[in-house]
Amino acid sequence: MDVYECLRSRRTVRLFKSSVVPESIVTKILSAARWAPSSQNQQPWHLVVIRDRNMLKAIGEIAVSGPFIAEAPLAIAVVMDHADAPELDAGRALQQMELMAWSEGLGTCFVGLTLDDRERIGELLGIPPDMDLMTVL
Repeated sequence: MDVYECLRSRRTVRLFKSSVVPESIVTKILSAARWAPSSQNQQPWHLVVIRDRNMLKAIGEIAVSGPFIAEAPLAIAVVMDHADAPELDAGRALQQMELMAWSEGLGTCFVGLTLDDRERIGELLGIPPDMDLMTVL
C-alpha cells in the first residue's frame, strides 16, 4: 500500500480478531516508532508489547475509554522518558505505528488514559516511576 492510500484509508478499529499477529509484523510496527522524529532527536520512547491475555484484560478493566483492549491479540504501551516534549514525541511514534499496522492489514486504536489510569496501568506493567506511560495502542 502506498503512503497516500494508507493515510487516506486508515481507520480506527475497536473490534479485533483473535488471530496471532506475526512477530515480523510486530517488529515492523515497533521499527516504525523507532524511526519517528523526536524533539532534539532524543528518541525518548520505550515500547512494551503486551500479549498476556490476563494483562490485556486487566488493562481493559482499568482504561475507562479502552475496554476493547481486553479482546485485542496484543497491545503496545508507549512509555516516555522525561523529555522536552513527551506528548508530541509519543504522538509521532504512535501515528507511525498506526500507519505501519494499517499498511500490514491490522487495525489499531490508542486509548486516552486519565492520570489515574496511567498510574494504575503503569504499576501493573512495572513502569519505573521516572518514566511516563502515555497510552496503550
